[in-house]
Amino acid sequence: MTFEKINGLIVAPFTPFDKKGEVNLDPIDQYAKLLQKNGLIGVFINGSSGEGYMMTVEERMKIAEKWVSVAPKGFKVIVHCGATCIKDSYKMAQHAQEIGAFGIGAMASPFPKAGRVEELVKYCEEIACGASNLPFYFYHIPVLNGVYLPMLPFLKAADGRIPNLAGIKYTYEPLYEYNQCMLYNNGKYDMLYGLDETILNALVMGGARGGISGTGSYIGKVLVGIIDEYHKGNIAKAAELQNYAQDVINVIAKYRGNIVCGKRIMKLLGLDLGINRTPFQNITDEEEAVIKKELESIDFFNKCNQM
Repeated sequence: MTFEKINGLIVAPFTPFDKKGEVNLDPIDQYAKLLQKNGLIGVFINGSSGEGYMMTVEERMKIAEKWVSVAPKGFKVIVHCGATCIKDSYKMAQHAQEIGAFGIGAMASPFPKAGRVEELVKYCEEIACGASNLPFYFYHIPVLNGVYLPMLPFLKAADGRIPNLAGIKYTYEPLYEYNQCMLYNNGKYDMLYGLDETILNALVMGGARGGISGTGSYIGKVLVGIIDEYHKGNIAKAAELQNYAQDVINVIAKYRGNIVCGKRIMKLLGLDLGINRTPFQNITDEEEAVIKKELESIDFFNKCNQM
């Protein structure tokens, strides 16, 4: 089974909640338009940035339905289906295929943790077969789930066994392993890079074609610029943009990271996506004021995504 490889940057969006922490579907239409306007080509929903593990299956399916219904033409919606209960994952995969999503994905379950490649392949296999006509992407982010299994042996074990395995969303530091996965079986699998801090490195060393970004909701225009300038041969300009992206990431790192601080930054851009669910500690009004000043000091509001 062959699927198209993704060229460009997909965003892992935040899930909108209201002030009480209930799912709020209303901002998603405007959210999709914002992302497309700034050069992003799709979304990977209900993942880590979207607080997927903190929602019910029914909530996640409602969010998937909304994103698919409002997605602009050609805008890809990949649905994260990972869960600690494999039956829930299978149900969400089936649902994603039924509503016309572009693809599905799953990170390794944080409990119980897969301790061997065979266990991880089996987990992915059972999810992927729930949407056998859609591309399936394994979401490798060991810092969140503690599953530090090697990805090249994973690809070798899954090759041919999971017919709709399209590739990996690779959110991990080792570029050597990333490159080896890119080269495996004549570049068969789509290696979607997931570390916004080092996109340029992945382009230069690994030949990355597509990526899935956590910070792309607000600096996607900058990240797309890195890719564009690299392909034009303007390495110095690409490096300048990469360094600027890191300036922004340095700010969010001081205020509980992308899931918490990044979501509040969207409010500063004019798209209020509400609060984070427990146990996240939400940004206070006082912190928001400081964050805004820090972003202004690096000219963020002229360089970030525009509504």
